[in-house]
Amino acid sequence: MGISFLKEEKQYRRLFLAGIVNGIGDRFSSVAVLAMLLHVTGSGLAVGTTLAIRLVPSLFFGPIVGRLVDRFSRKTILVTTDLIRVAVALSFLFVHSKEDLWIVYCSSFILASGEAIYGPARKSGIAGLVSKEHLVKVNSLEQVMVGIVLIIGAISGGIVSAIFGAGVTFWLNAVSFLGAGAIISTITFPKNKNIEKVDESNKESPISTFKKVILMSVPVQILLLCEILIASMNGIDNVLISVYAINEFQLGDVGVGLFYGALGIGLMLSFSVANQLRKNFLVTGLVCLLLEGVFLVLLSRTHLVVFALLIFCGAAFMSGIGNTCFDTTLMKEIPEEHQGTMFGLLATISNTILGMSMFLSGSALQYLTPRSLGLLGGIAYILVAIFLMVTISTKSYRKRGTI
Repeated sequence: MGISFLKEEKQYRRLFLAGIVNGIGDRFSSVAVLAMLLHVTGSGLAVGTTLAIRLVPSLFFGPIVGRLVDRFSRKTILVTTDLIRVAVALSFLFVHSKEDLWIVYCSSFILASGEAIYGPARKSGIAGLVSKEHLVKVNSLEQVMVGIVLIIGAISGGIVSAIFGAGVTFWLNAVSFLGAGAIISTITFPKNKNIEKVDESNKESPISTFKKVILMSVPVQILLLCEILIASMNGIDNVLISVYAINEFQLGDVGVGLFYGALGIGLMLSFSVANQLRKNFLVTGLVCLLLEGVFLVLLSRTHLVVFALLIFCGAAFMSGIGNTCFDTTLMKEIPEEHQGTMFGLLATISNTILGMSMFLSGSALQYLTPRSLGLLGGIAYILVAIFLMVTISTKSYRKRGTI
């Protein structure tokens, strides 16, 4: 599979393992929570609201965490957020009726707050843990990690939830946070060589840093626009996965797990292609975005479970390659001393828009059928990809082979 380079990247190997442990437990819980909401309320609105709430914390913590990870120990930040989430993960055990939905919303907010800090801190530390020649391989392996999480966490989570009840999955989630924190505590992160540089520009606000980095790199400008447009559409997919499984295909909790598992298989398979990429990352990513839209259009038209699983797999395959291309471009273009700030602010922008998109998507299901909404989402992906490819085809955006 081309992962022999991990023998040289011992510290990243531990970070990778912690991500799998953390992610599988969290996915167990996510599948159970979404299925529980549909059973308790029978409404896609509750699902959309919960997913939207999970993204709200990025609006508050994104700018802050960007500065924190540029100045303080990533290990401390990562371990602390894992430990805090252990107790919160168990709060879902107390949800039994519509009157208890406030627990879901509050706990989802707190867990998401931890992730809003954890995500940028982890991502901005990758470039410092691995050698530059392995950056593309590592970013493609990150998609494999997500795939493993989806396959094991989602499929097993759906089955465990259906057989043993949601309570068991919530306990497993808490244990996974504890285990991930223990693994991360053994990682030796490199000392931040850029602390002095950051201290010299201490008066510079996160927004000023953001503007400076954006203006110095055309590929980053394109990717900022891409993040905004994709996030505005991605909420549709997030809401529809559970709705398709439970309401359209009548597959229940197991169906939610199967669909997420199909996404995981696609992401894992994407490594075989993404691992071989060496140039033209931005254009390749946009082509994959267009093809992902084609798969989503096909998904909205199919009524066969087997075809739906294959289509989910194909869409995730394209998404995995595209994400690898986009992340590699960002890590190459953004100076290391500003990566914490930039990834934090990018997460703030994209997650805030994604949260709004999820809420609106859940609301739209009160007026549109799931298949109609899915069709609109797929067409939007295609149009955005075409628009961005036309944009970067102009002479002013042709630079150094990076796009």
